Amino acid sequence: MKKSFCIGLAALLLALAPVALQAQTLRIGLAEDPDVLDPTLARSFVGRLVFAAMCDKLLDIDEKLAIVPQLASSYEWSADGKTLTMKLRTDVSFHDGEKMDAAAVKFNLERHKNMAGSNRSGELRPVASVDVVDGATVRLNLTAPFAPLLSVLADRAGMMVSPKAAQAGGANFGTKPVCSGPFRFVERVAQDRMVFERFANYWNKSAIHFDKIIYQPIPDATVRLANLKSGQLDFVERVAPSDMEALKKESRIKTARITEIGYQGITINVGKSEQAQKNPLGRDARVREAFELSLDRQGLAQVVMDNEALVGNQWVAPNNSYYAKNMPMPKRNVERARALLKEAGVSNPSFTLMTPTTSDAQRLALVVQAMSRDAGFDVKIQSTEFATSLNLADKGEFDAYVLAWSGRADPDGNLYSFHACKQPLNYAGYCSAETDELINKSRAVRDPVERKKLFEQIAARVIKERPVVYLYHRNWLWAYNAKLAGVRNIPDGLLRLTGLKMN
Repeated sequence: MKKSFCIGLAALLLALAPVALQAQTLRIGLAEDPDVLDPTLARSFVGRLVFAAMCDKLLDIDEKLAIVPQLASSYEWSADGKTLTMKLRTDVSFHDGEKMDAAAVKFNLERHKNMAGSNRSGELRPVASVDVVDGATVRLNLTAPFAPLLSVLADRAGMMVSPKAAQAGGANFGTKPVCSGPFRFVERVAQDRMVFERFANYWNKSAIHFDKIIYQPIPDATVRLANLKSGQLDFVERVAPSDMEALKKESRIKTARITEIGYQGITINVGKSEQAQKNPLGRDARVREAFELSLDRQGLAQVVMDNEALVGNQWVAPNNSYYAKNMPMPKRNVERARALLKEAGVSNPSFTLMTPTTSDAQRLALVVQAMSRDAGFDVKIQSTEFATSLNLADKGEFDAYVLAWSGRADPDGNLYSFHACKQPLNYAGYCSAETDELINKSRAVRDPVERKKLFEQIAARVIKERPVVYLYHRNWLWAYNAKLAGVRNIPDGLLRLTGLKMN
């Protein structure tokens, strides 16, 4: 009897073993394959999702967009707003065993500012120098007060990589990144998977309950969801809006809905390259205005997003306290659009609309193509893998580009890098000395009332020129295994892994 009981127990444990092992791995379905996994060079939203596993930041944001400590335990501004002193955690190490201290912070901030190709340099431009006060204290010296700085340090500019590994890896560091987050990099197979293992010496290891994280890029939303339903994935981001209603009936799946702090828009090449002058949209602001007037934003939100979006015409949503009410959203007016094209001497303007291969971007391009045809536009669609589309945008090899921005807690994060002259994310190639002056003033002013007045002046210029035609602000739509607990709904759309567990 005793022998048969032991055999039976062993068989039961053996049968349960795969389930127990599977519970230790979290599989996440992504809408795209990220660009380079180097926080200094990276620029994609989906990359930020992956960085959440690997790279902690000096600061973070919470559900109410409040700044909260992460690697920095506290911070203090000087009276004149030109110095920020940060105290650091003393129990943090990088994945290669190197200590994360003030010297490492100085190295990283200087790397962000000075490395060739850095997409963080503009974000940190007001930081003139960084001082190591002691091992656990760092001081940032600014050329002028800089209101968005805390928000900037709560994103990739605040991510810390191992100085030793970064110096050894050089320009190829992103192929074998080393940070200080809860999971360390293991491997990446392009267009297939990114694998991370739990970091045993993580400073907040008691909040980590998985041994492994696997991110899988699956551009088709239907396929992503099918993998979730079959148990091949535990979590998927950017669920197709048309699937949300049906998912309410799925007892094994939970959903989450968070209004983004970014936007969906169409970026127009107005000065990025010579191609701008070969493109009727790039040559004449009247043609861009006609294009905008040919579009019905509410119709786009309804057809493309199943109304899972808030329509808007600015880099922040209409419910944001910094929304410029002096530039209200225009309604569709095909007759006026045709009149503008006649004024511009362009009867049937033709251009190519580049779009990533994701499901929502493809739908948006098709609906834009159909709507604008009513005003006389001939829009050709060029579907391009996401990372490739960014590279083409960098070179100015496009006419117009369906490009979403995930957003930042401070409006400057949605504005400066896209509209200030020669900034790394200014794919439109828009440049105005007057606009630059206003943007720089808005960065130096900390009083919300004064900042809003400046944003209104900026909006009056930028929205008139239309280097970006803003369309709507999406809801981040998530679906995940109902047993997954600890999911936090934060408006930046990033899944935090601390506190997650499979019940």
